Amino acid sequence: MSDDQWHAQHAIFEEAYYAVMECPVPVIAAVNGYAYAGGCELALMCDFIYASTNARFALTEVSIGIMPGAGGTQNLPRAIGERRTKELILAAQPWDAAQALEWGLVNHVCEPGVLLETTFQTAQRICQNAPIAVRQAKKSIHHGLQVDNMTGLIYEVQCYERMISTEDRREGIAAFNEKRKPQFKGR
Repeated sequence: MSDDQWHAQHAIFEEAYYAVMECPVPVIAAVNGYAYAGGCELALMCDFIYASTNARFALTEVSIGIMPGAGGTQNLPRAIGERRTKELILAAQPWDAAQALEWGLVNHVCEPGVLLETTFQTAQRICQNAPIAVRQAKKSIHHGLQVDNMTGLIYEVQCYERMISTEDRREGIAAFNEKRKPQFKGR
């Protein structure tokens, strides 16, 4: 590809990856196999990652004359720390699911045959909760981590206050008081 074509192609990837990261509803990566380069960066854009014991991760772009350019140099150190990230990226060093779990990169490791079932179980638990509350909590966590603690706390309260006038908040409190399961409607 020409330089112009390369730029145009990368811009498409950037938009896709940012759309995943900014998606208002939770996005769970289920990694069963190799998540190298852009695949790893896509997983890092998700809210959390489940992996099978077969999963392998790497950001090896420096070995071919480029570098991670879809969030890898920003999202990986936020998950596992700056020093470990520098070692992995600069040495183009792969890592496995067990290491990813130990480092806090993935939330859960399971056998390949139950990866999707395990991921869907968590997704179903999330779906049982108030949709507005889930979206606001996700937004508060994500954006709050980008600023100092006091600014994050102020942002959290703003997110919280957006739920006070919702039907879901009234239903959730009523269900709690009446000792029944709430029926959320996303309003």
